[in-house]
Amino acid sequence: MGDNIMSLYKIRVADLENILEPDEIDLKVLRSFCFNGIPDCNGFRALCWKLLLGYLSPKKSTWPAKLAKQRELYKQFVKEMVISPGEQDGPECIDHPLSDGPESNWSTFFRDNEVLLQIDKDVRRLCPDISFFQQATEFPCEFVKERERKLHVRVAPTTLSSANVERKGVGMTKINLITKRATESYEAMDAGQEAHWEVVERILFLYAKLNPGQGYVQGMNEIIGPIYYVFASDPHLEYRRYAEADCFFCFTALMSEIRDFFIKTLDESEGGIKGMMAKLSNLLHEQDAEVWERLRDQELYPQYYSFRWLTLLLSQEFPLPDVLRIWDSVFADDKRYDFLIKICCAMILLLREQILENDFANNVKLLQNFPLMDINLVLRKATCLD
Repeated sequence: MGDNIMSLYKIRVADLENILEPDEIDLKVLRSFCFNGIPDCNGFRALCWKLLLGYLSPKKSTWPAKLAKQRELYKQFVKEMVISPGEQDGPECIDHPLSDGPESNWSTFFRDNEVLLQIDKDVRRLCPDISFFQQATEFPCEFVKERERKLHVRVAPTTLSSANVERKGVGMTKINLITKRATESYEAMDAGQEAHWEVVERILFLYAKLNPGQGYVQGMNEIIGPIYYVFASDPHLEYRRYAEADCFFCFTALMSEIRDFFIKTLDESEGGIKGMMAKLSNLLHEQDAEVWERLRDQELYPQYYSFRWLTLLLSQEFPLPDVLRIWDSVFADDKRYDFLIKICCAMILLLREQILENDFANNVKLLQNFPLMDINLVLRKATCLD
């Protein structure tokens, strides 16, 4: 049995190598292959996700120039947006920390810290079941190697306690960043080193800065975590070296597709989270009216359990290896968020007997803490749904 599985695995690896071999990759063929899972070797998943998320063109000849351009652009973002105002060069950057003018770099700096405080808290507890994010990256950012330039230092309790500035008189400058911090779950690295969670913190901070209409919303850390993990674990040194920049652009591309999930004003839209939950409820009704009626009679509405499932692309319901496998299928599907709904429906259907037996309290507990289950069983069930 084991030899047979290994043989099939080798065949799939060879098939993917053949798909990736031509100068112009057939995306339709690649999607069809990846939908059934990407072999976890040779950096295939990192490369395929870059293609499926549109970061890389199917034309391989365009890759070197595109990657060089985007990585240089990201480098500029870091240089312009992460360095503290007092460190900026040039007379035009001379500013005073108490200035509250709209052009004040310091005013922006303190506003940014409010966002950074939430990001810092979230990334420190990213994927606590694995040690990866606590480990040092091989490639710490050259601009922030000194401890004083690290983002998390800006929102450390000692820093925040000294940032309580209030000016009375004409106008008021109020910097309200005195927040009681939970015990840090991830230790910060020494000067010259960076942990992977620090890299993720920087990516999310830059994303929030560059997308002010959306900013940072709690939960985005759970979306970026698996992408960064895949890219930073790439066996190819050259790709691994630029995992941070590549992850930023792939995360941005993914968020452009699911941003409606994170914008409250779009909750009611078809692409908003309420629209997604309604589609899930309708699909469940079509597939198993008895289960649907049981949940309805108990007034156990989709928002009680599927809000997190859909918003975070199931990243909190399964172990990381299973999440990666789910995302292979979700990213590869042309109507990828329709398939996400099918996965969620399959999860409910696989708990059918328990749901029909349980009372409201036990069903809430069951659906909010999805039991360990073979992910292939879930995906096979989802694939069979009309």
